[in-house]
Parts: sequence; C-alpha cells; structure tokens
Amino acid sequence: MKQNIEILKACNTGDIFIDAQNIIEQTRNYAYQAVNVAMVQRNWLLGKRIADEELQGENRAEYGKEIIKKLADHLSNLYGKGFTKSNLYQFVQFFKCYPDIFHSMRGKSKILSWTHYRNLLRVTDKDARDWYMKEAINEMWSARTLDRNIASQYYYRLLQSQNKQLVKDEMHQITSHYQQDKFEFIKNPIVAEFLGLSPNSDFSETKLESYIISHIQKFVMEMGKGYAFVARQQHIRTDIGDYFIDLVFYNYILKCFLLIDLKTSRITHQDVGQMDMYVRMYDNIKRTEGDNPTIGLILCSETSEDMARYSILHDNERLFQAKYLTFLPTKEELTKEIEHQKMIFRLQQENESFNQ
Repeated sequence: MKQNIEILKACNTGDIFIDAQNIIEQTRNYAYQAVNVAMVQRNWLLGKRIADEELQGENRAEYGKEIIKKLADHLSNLYGKGFTKSNLYQFVQFFKCYPDIFHSMRGKSKILSWTHYRNLLRVTDKDARDWYMKEAINEMWSARTLDRNIASQYYYRLLQSQNKQLVKDEMHQITSHYQQDKFEFIKNPIVAEFLGLSPNSDFSETKLESYIISHIQKFVMEMGKGYAFVARQQHIRTDIGDYFIDLVFYNYILKCFLLIDLKTSRITHQDVGQMDMYVRMYDNIKRTEGDNPTIGLILCSETSEDMARYSILHDNERLFQAKYLTFLPTKEELTKEIEHQKMIFRLQQENESFNQ
C-alpha cells in the first residue's frame, strides 16, 4: 500500500487531466494484477493439494480419478462453474509443470494470466514450454498471441529458420491486433467465474446479434410448442478455447435439447463444424437417460445449397441451417424465400449422390 501511494504521489505532472487518467489507469492495473495473481495462486494450490492427496492412495491413478470426481462435484455444488473434472486435472498439471513457480517469481511482479498458463500446458516439450513462457513475459504477449504462436509452432520454426528476423517480423504483423485489447484479461469468462460474477455477453455480441437473439428467444417461447428456456450465451470450455452457445432450449415433447447459434454472415464450414462439436459435447455432458439426441440450428444471414449437399449437414437429422431477415419482406418476397429454404432443406435430407 505504501509503495502504491508513493507512486500515486509522483503522478503530479501539473496537468490534472493527464494525472487523473494516469491514476485511474495505474490503480486499475493494480486491481487486474491482484485478481490475476490470486487466481493463479488458487489454481496452483488446488493442484498441489490434489497431487498430495493422490500420493496417499495405494492405487494412485485410480484413487486420483475418484478424488477428482468427488471433489469436482463438491466444489461445483458450492461454487458453481470453474471446478469441473477437466479443470481440476489442469490445476494438477499446472502444479506438476511449475512446482516452484512462486518461489522463482518471488520479488518479481511478472506473472502470466491463468489463460496464458492454460495455453502453455498444451506444450509437452519442456524446453519449448519454458521458452514460450519466457517470451510471453519478456515480450508481453497477450494470451491470444501466445495461443497463436504455440499453434503455429513458432518456437520450432524459429529454431529451423536461417532468417529468424523474417519469422519474427511475420509473427508481429499477424498478432499485432491481438496485442491491442487492454482489457483482454478482465473480459475473460474465467475471471468472471473466479470473482463470482456472471459473464457479460456484451463482450462477444454486437447489438444486432443481441437484438436477434432476444427476438428468437421470445419467438420460440411464445410459438414453439413444448419449449422451455435453458440458457443464453451458455459457456462451453474446451481445450482449444472458450465458446458460447447463443440459445439453449429443452423441448419436453421431443425430449431433447435445441441449440441455436447465430451467425451474422453467410454460413461456413467452420460454423457447421462448430455446431457439430456443440451437439456432441452437449450429448456427452448434459444429455441424461431418457433424453433424445441434441438438435443444433445455425441461424445465419444467408444459407447455402452447397453446404446442404456436401457438408456434414447432408442427410443429418440433428444439424440444420436457417436464414433470418433484418427487414419485413413483402408477401411475394416471403413466399419466394420460404420456397427457397424448403428446397435447401430437401437437399440436405435427400440421400442423393454427388453426381445427381
């Protein structure tokens, strides 16, 4: 506290507007750093405690699985999100990969965010992992920059390159926009979970998307027979990132979940693949005995005949594409659009060969 006050006292430049801005920026940074350090410490301590507990079992591997399962259920009941089995396994892995991290960081202020460390845990090569961590600290890489560099094998490409500066310049150019978001850390849904707050959908949704989702939610509840609202912007965490399903419903007549994902552009193969992943994950995580398979609907500004014919949408009874309009069409336009969408639906459902 004394150090912080001394820094703030030194902020008198003679310009009250600049000084006020500096004070706000500095104190906000202190708050971010405090949350970050606390979160990393919590996860490391949980990982250490679980690892210590595992050593007490005779059959350590099986004992560890049972402990993590029971602990995940216990913590999730108490604190909600953030304490799944996969997360607890990550905490243990974090402790085992960095057993002395807080001793080595003692007296220093440089520590990465938990999202950084989650990315680093994907790297099995210790030399590469240590190098990525050092570069992320020294070069102040954002979590997105680190994620991109790991995924693109940046460390190994540098080792093999004769012109290392060219590789570095290319990396800086590609990741420059990743470095511009000053609030990346505090926007992270993991931070919201840590603080016990609800994730703010405004971080990932435009006004157009938000309005459309609100209207779709209301429409399904008023017009859809048997639908019960489950969640909006439901957070799904995977080993490659965080995703949000725009709307989730349960139909008690069909006895299945309906996932709706909104895209403000024409449907792509990536959109279809993402929804396929959502449906499979939902079946694995949320579906219970007696539930029918989950259904996924991709709501987009423009549907595709080719996607209906040649993608995994074809002959699929669980994935669908649909088009929304942001204007009120005339009777003729609406009739034409309905016929076009019916034709796309038939293309998807017909079991026809590519040559027909």
